[in-house]
Amino acid sequence: MLLVACTRNAWELAGALTLMGAFSSIYHPVGIPMLVRGAARPGLAIGINGFAGNLGVALAAVTTGLLVKYAGWRAAFVVPALLAFVCGFAFIRVAPREASPPAHGLRAPKEHDGATLARIFVVMTVAAISSSLLFNFTTNGNGQLLRERFSGVIEDPALLGTLLAGVYLIASFAQVAIGLLIDRFPLKRLYVCVVALQAPLFLAASHATGWTLFALQLGFMIAVFGAIPFTDAMIVRYVDDRMRSRVSGMRLTVSFGVSSAAVWMLGPLVKTAGFATLLVTMAAIAAVTLTAVALLPSVARRVEVQTVSAGATPQRSPRAGD
Repeated sequence: MLLVACTRNAWELAGALTLMGAFSSIYHPVGIPMLVRGAARPGLAIGINGFAGNLGVALAAVTTGLLVKYAGWRAAFVVPALLAFVCGFAFIRVAPREASPPAHGLRAPKEHDGATLARIFVVMTVAAISSSLLFNFTTNGNGQLLRERFSGVIEDPALLGTLLAGVYLIASFAQVAIGLLIDRFPLKRLYVCVVALQAPLFLAASHATGWTLFALQLGFMIAVFGAIPFTDAMIVRYVDDRMRSRVSGMRLTVSFGVSSAAVWMLGPLVKTAGFATLLVTMAAIAAVTLTAVALLPSVARRVEVQTVSAGATPQRSPRAGD
């Protein structure tokens, strides 16, 4: 980020941003497995992390605007860079030391055969692709959708922006709620319920206007944000510690690749066919996700390892239906 702030032309800026993205890419594939490793309530940990991430996105829009306005665009990279240094040093002090990498640890008991694991990986891949498409279509298109469908009702851009910020803020809490529920209820059943809400809400919103559209927009954003924790929860639930970072990295490669395509497709699609077609397309994507999630194992045993004192034997207790 400091290198970005020192650039003098477009090519230098592009190169510095690429480097920034490459080094930032460690956050999810390393951070998420580290976050949930040994967590007593991994669903809640994932939900809170996702909620914080969404608040960060919202806060970035505000702080970036203020920094650019009062200190210039370079300050918008310098200030986060300094904060990153602070977080890095704090992490060094707080994070526990590991005696060995996860890949050298003990392998968890195998609960599924090869065919079942292959099916789970297919569901993860489809869910990663579809959730990325829906997230980027909505978050990048909601502002224009709101302006178009509120024409004649509210014209003030600042007020429309406030309404949209309210949608994102409320919808962000869905990740915390889903995180709590993941720790209490079977993953497949809960995932199906959340994804099943998406298609009807998108279809209803395809021709809605005014406050009806706003209510439906709030509903489908809760469903979209609420589905985000499930992909990481599936990795935690089905993937061994030894491979969790690799699987998470592959999943994110797929997600971010699709994200780029979604942003590229959004403008031409809306310009050519309009928001009604986009919303119907999103409903179809949600239906594909629902079909894929239905392929998850119906009932599986969840094993919890209790923390015990040195020399004691770990107690493993089954919980039904995850």
